[in-house]
Amino acid sequence: MNNEEELNKLLELRKKAFEGGGKERIEKQHQKGKSTARERLDELLDAGSFHEIGQFITRRDDNSEPDAEKIFGDGVVTGYGQINGQTVFFYAQDFTVNGGALGEMQSTKICRVMDLAYENGAPIIGLIDSGGARIQEGVYSLGGYGEIFRRNALYSGIIPQISIILGPCAGGAAYSPALTDFIIMVEKQSYMFLTGPNVIKTVTGEEVNFEDLGGAAVHLAKSGIASLTAKSESDALRLCRNLLNYLPANHAENPPFIAPSDDPQRMDKELNAIIPADSATPYAMHEVITRIVDRSSFLELQATFAPNAIIGFARMDGGTVGVVAQEPSVVAGVIDIDASDKICRFVRVCDCFNIPILTFVDSPGFLPGVNQEHRGIIRHGAKVLFAYSESTVPKVSVVTRKAYGGAYIVMSSKYLGTDFTFAWPSAEIAVMGPEGAANILYGKQIKNAGDPEKERENLTELYKEKFLNPYAAAQAGHIDEVLEPAQTRPVVIAALKTLHQKQSQHPPRKHGNSPV
Repeated sequence: MNNEEELNKLLELRKKAFEGGGKERIEKQHQKGKSTARERLDELLDAGSFHEIGQFITRRDDNSEPDAEKIFGDGVVTGYGQINGQTVFFYAQDFTVNGGALGEMQSTKICRVMDLAYENGAPIIGLIDSGGARIQEGVYSLGGYGEIFRRNALYSGIIPQISIILGPCAGGAAYSPALTDFIIMVEKQSYMFLTGPNVIKTVTGEEVNFEDLGGAAVHLAKSGIASLTAKSESDALRLCRNLLNYLPANHAENPPFIAPSDDPQRMDKELNAIIPADSATPYAMHEVITRIVDRSSFLELQATFAPNAIIGFARMDGGTVGVVAQEPSVVAGVIDIDASDKICRFVRVCDCFNIPILTFVDSPGFLPGVNQEHRGIIRHGAKVLFAYSESTVPKVSVVTRKAYGGAYIVMSSKYLGTDFTFAWPSAEIAVMGPEGAANILYGKQIKNAGDPEKERENLTELYKEKFLNPYAAAQAGHIDEVLEPAQTRPVVIAALKTLHQKQSQHPPRKHGNSPV
């Protein structure tokens, strides 16, 4: 065979590999409104940066299925490329080959790029479109999933791991995305569940469709598994590109800096009037956040899951920060089990990847009730304590209004290692609300008064004046400065710049034992 024949053979084999499961299956994929694995990668990666690994790998010969179809790539496209100029490794499951089902050799390819990502300190991105384990390969496909899960766990906190769910993600396949840092789902197209509707109906008698069981809306609002959702594949891929703008390549690097167009000294006078005079009246913490961070930089995560808590990435003078807050317009910003889990996970992600944490505090406390207590609000609230206490990144907190009892302590208080704690004049830092405190402190005096209700009202106002303000905490050194709200942006930026070289070490240990 001469050189030309050899080259023609290579081109022919490469063409066959590009066709995946064949033109007919590709057409079916398109008819569903879905792109192929390679089309998705062309859209995700910077133009011209795609490099494939393992293009000609096929499933092993199997005596039990001697006539089984062997397709180049074995149902997954793996390789490396760039996003926004940053090197990333990827795997994209090809639904045109066995419905994207995972077998031994597909697992081998995925594990290879995960190892390369770890060894080279680069993010790993999985484009998931699979019916789960390849049944005909039995224990080999199950072992393949186990190898992937182990790498998800071992490389956690070392390199960013992102899963983009672009179709079904069923059975054990759902565990790998659940182990990654971020999950992006497509509305009305992607699904995640361990047992499908048919199995559920057989076992429990419950009838449910794919969307209501494990669709994007369900996992964003109810389970909290999804970080972000998008209306289309293209939007999901753009979200991934945007998300990577906030993340470092690995745990040893700082997050990327993007030259700001927003003045770091900008002061927003509207903030001075944003807190209502009546402390029972809600306001929008989202508006507070967007007025303080760099304009148009806030990327909220898990927006509809536990909406009484807010998490997301933003920029302050071009640098990435993780924002944590309560939303007083949703159940008064109270902290419940879901909010605790949401905050804890995000704080730990920020700490893994050297992202400073900016916390806005306005919470009357933890949600009371038998249901919350029996479901473990103590344990879940302790997760937030553990996460803030364990984190070593720069931490800045701003108390905007209510900071009562346990909610004050867990939300990045100075006692948990926060570097700078600020408060607005509207801050109410106390063990509990004024009415309850007055009843406890002055109960006898109120009971014995000629007009108990009037006495209660007077003593409640006395308590507010004496204790329910930021100055008592500032006098004790628990608050570093009481700020005019309009000054918050420049003051926080200055604090974060001061903390840029912060170094903090924990006592030597294998790892902490966080409540779960």
